[in-house]
Amino acid sequence: MNAPTKNKNLLNWVAEIEAMCTPNQVVWCDGSAKEYDRLMGEMVESGMAIKLNEEKRPNSYAFNSDPSDVARIESRTYIASVKEEDAGPTNNWTDPVELKKTLTKLYTGCMKGRTMYVIPFSMGPIGSPMAKIGIEISDSPYVVVNMHIMARVSPKVLEVLGDEGEFIPCLHTVGSPLEPGQKDSRWPCAPIEEKYIVHFPEENLIWSYGSGYGGNALLGKKCFALRIASNMARHEGWMAEHMLILRFTNPEGKQFHIAAAFPSACGKTNLAMLQSTVPGWKVETIGDDIAWMKPGEDGRLYAINPEAGFFGVAPGTAKSSNPMALASCRKDAIFTNVVVTDDGDVWWEDMGVECKGGTDWHNNPWKSGMKDGEGNTIKGAHPNSRFTARAALCPVLCPDWEDPAGVPIDIFVFGGKRANTIPLIHEAFNFEQGVYMGATASSEPTAAALDLGNVSLRFDPFAMTPFIGYHAGDYMQHWFDMGETLGDKAPRCFYVNWFRKTDDGKWLWPGYGENSRVLKWMCDRVEGKVDAVETPIGLMPKDGDLTLDGLDISAEDWAELMKVDTHLFKTTLSNAREYLAKFGDKLPAKMVEQMDALEARLG
Repeated sequence: MNAPTKNKNLLNWVAEIEAMCTPNQVVWCDGSAKEYDRLMGEMVESGMAIKLNEEKRPNSYAFNSDPSDVARIESRTYIASVKEEDAGPTNNWTDPVELKKTLTKLYTGCMKGRTMYVIPFSMGPIGSPMAKIGIEISDSPYVVVNMHIMARVSPKVLEVLGDEGEFIPCLHTVGSPLEPGQKDSRWPCAPIEEKYIVHFPEENLIWSYGSGYGGNALLGKKCFALRIASNMARHEGWMAEHMLILRFTNPEGKQFHIAAAFPSACGKTNLAMLQSTVPGWKVETIGDDIAWMKPGEDGRLYAINPEAGFFGVAPGTAKSSNPMALASCRKDAIFTNVVVTDDGDVWWEDMGVECKGGTDWHNNPWKSGMKDGEGNTIKGAHPNSRFTARAALCPVLCPDWEDPAGVPIDIFVFGGKRANTIPLIHEAFNFEQGVYMGATASSEPTAAALDLGNVSLRFDPFAMTPFIGYHAGDYMQHWFDMGETLGDKAPRCFYVNWFRKTDDGKWLWPGYGENSRVLKWMCDRVEGKVDAVETPIGLMPKDGDLTLDGLDISAEDWAELMKVDTHLFKTTLSNAREYLAKFGDKLPAKMVEQMDALEARLG
């Protein structure tokens, strides 16, 4: 196939990678339905993909990955900056020169017996002044079909790129060359010790070797849209954040746009697709995972969702928890490491429906309630099993979610999972305190963080810990710098905690759709409709301003939900100081000022 571009830098790069990786053929992808169907057909024939029941799940497919390749591998993910200190304490650093030598040896001949796909994609609406173009080279057809959904893959991308345009080069291989006549494995990948996900920030370059899993292989997602983009953003004066974006419209038609950052297991996707319980107020989804934000001509901060799909965790997604996410994967979806039922549909734990039987994510026969030799229940779906769904199929998607100019952000929301200490809602006194709130977002350790040992709190600044592409201290300073740029037009900042409990373990707040009540109070604050009570930690609702009509919450429970225990807060502050100390002299002076001011207010 002749290359559909005259961009010399792109043509030279593709030729260089072809010479190094020696594939059987090179295919330039066009993002068409015809291409998608052809690749899916080939993968069904090879046994890599399972075609689902057309009546139950139209045009949808399931995949089972190798057990060694089921999640992002943070221990094998690197920021290969020229100077080690530029990577900072939250990243794995490796010398870029030495690593390129290691990887060049691995890449040499790595695509033997395979097809090399060249995938032109846009992060953000094609042609938007806020969008960026990437080119992913991969030998994985699974990557191609997922990129069709997650990014905008189209010949139009190459038209916008033109002959001289710049792009982010993203190189990926499963690292499993095939000899003539050798049968391919169901899910080709390299051993764990040969997996590498590497970012070269000075070159805006991504090299991924050995993994076929989404976060390691769909390089437009975390690798480009967060790690590389966050570094580009600080140099270019914008923001690349691990944030959902939603529109909240009041009965009079006034729109508020909210960007929110939550650590894992804190209900981020649920909030992005919230079904409001406040009469007359409507939530619409713009994005569920990543926000790119840039100051507009009017001085406000505008956001786009750089992605085109949802790469969601399947277990726990149910009609009761997130019906909109479930509806988004009703057709044209890809499922990875879930149960394929006997009648050709999909199932996972906590889906809220019965599963009589099928094949599990290991592709073995499975029935609900099966036990292993030690009496433990065998899960059918992997805890990190995924659905890849088109954003366009989300029933509550904003009609103008692809506006190339983006939407103006009114509110930033931060949060974590805390059984005590943090009240349901409080507002920052100003943007600088809001940055402190985001930088000290914390949760009690969960099952996903058992390797932390005896740690009382898990801090996750702006829910970005694994995704900051440079020193986290410099990243926090960039937030302060953006606040100075935006001035009085900076978004208002709030902190929520949906997870507060009584001493005997009962949830104090119902969560889910009822969280819209809290969002409404935020919007009322932005509009100046309600005053707030000043407390040592920030501004909180006056009695009656956050409506509880129809909720079964006693006065005692409400008091506990909103309680500010200064003793417990001092402990959290002490933990925050200890955590932030590791950033050394890169910790912004304003962070220290905020901690000192909070300590003084707590008394």
